[in-house]
Amino acid sequence: MTDLTRLDDEATYTELDLEGSELDDQRASGVTIRESRLTDVSLGGSKLEALALTDVRIDRGNLANVQARRANLRAVAITGARMTGIALTDATLTDVTIRGCRLDLASFTGSRLTRVTFEDCLMRQSDAMGAELDGVRLHRCDLTEFDLRDATLKGCELHDCTLDGLLGADRLRGTTMPWADVVGNAALWAAELGIRVRDEADG
Repeated sequence: MTDLTRLDDEATYTELDLEGSELDDQRASGVTIRESRLTDVSLGGSKLEALALTDVRIDRGNLANVQARRANLRAVAITGARMTGIALTDATLTDVTIRGCRLDLASFTGSRLTRVTFEDCLMRQSDAMGAELDGVRLHRCDLTEFDLRDATLKGCELHDCTLDGLLGADRLRGTTMPWADVVGNAALWAAELGIRVRDEADG
């Protein structure tokens, strides 16, 4: 089993093979991984300060409760991973695709996301507070009680997402959504605008 506590700062691994590796609860700073494919890797609960991933593909695996403050992800694809409680705070994500992942209770607080795509992800009670989202796409994601307060969105797109209990709905100004989604979330817009909905049966 690889022990991340022994890795030197700024360590670089090309074509890294971590298939099936269990690296839970490890600590490391400045680890860099390039041009690699990680399959069924387990990093649950690890603290990876300033982690850098470039041209990396992650297939499945456990990334739950990973703390990766100031991480830099570029040209990264993550598919089918468990990422509950992951903390990518004050991080930079560029050209990243996250598909079919469990991302509930995740945090992107203070991060910058550029051309990031989330597809078919469970993102309940996650947050992007104070984050900058540029060209971010969310398709078929469950954003129940997602927190967007103080976030800045530019050129973003939502399609067929669940927005029940969304916090900071006003930050969606300028976001592109299908008409069906706009109508389907009428109650959210009404609550945000302070509109009182009257039941027609009340006269």
